[in-house]
Amino acid sequence: MKISSVLISSLTLLSLNVVGLSQVQAQTQPQQLQFQKFPVTIFGPGCPAGTAEAILNGDTLSITFSKFEALASPPKVVSTSCNLRIGLDVPSGFNLQPINIKYLGFADVPQGGSADVNVKVLFQGQEVPTINDPNATFGPGFSNVWSKDVGIALGTINACKNPVSSIFGINSNLTARGRDIPANQETQIRIDTIDTAIGPVLFQIKFAFNPC
Repeated sequence: MKISSVLISSLTLLSLNVVGLSQVQAQTQPQQLQFQKFPVTIFGPGCPAGTAEAILNGDTLSITFSKFEALASPPKVVSTSCNLRIGLDVPSGFNLQPINIKYLGFADVPQGGSADVNVKVLFQGQEVPTINDPNATFGPGFSNVWSKDVGIALGTINACKNPVSSIFGINSNLTARGRDIPANQETQIRIDTIDTAIGPVLFQIKFAFNPC
């Protein structure tokens, strides 16, 4: 399936989800919240084809896929990327604002190695400033979990008078360096799943959503 057709499908489905969410909020009946699923477009060697979907529940959009990791034994340096695109179609009479993105992971770095996680948030193809650093570097001897809760400095998508269609994106890259580590060891860096009832969630995007 072409990327354009998948994005159109995502736009349509998210539009239905946003309308449903506005009705739930207007009625102030949280018990009516239901999981809504639709595909996202992913590309890059680090994300297996056909493994991603988006799940909208309340004010949070969760992105699920099977795994994203980089492993490097000596003398290798391994870098891999996984990028996703989500259609945002805000119907007239409402506005929408992405406010933060959450992800976490694990790194194991032997002496002589290092590992990086780099994440960029995009809107309409342009990088969006973040309130805190979305990236991290792990030096020799680090072996632990890590987490990121990154504020997004993006203005409100104002559809009070007219509907607005747009594309929200996340570009992520992992690098593991094993060039100078001991021969029997391996540098590891990965984004892990968040502990939710939804499934293997790797990114959670929270929105502020309000009727005009």
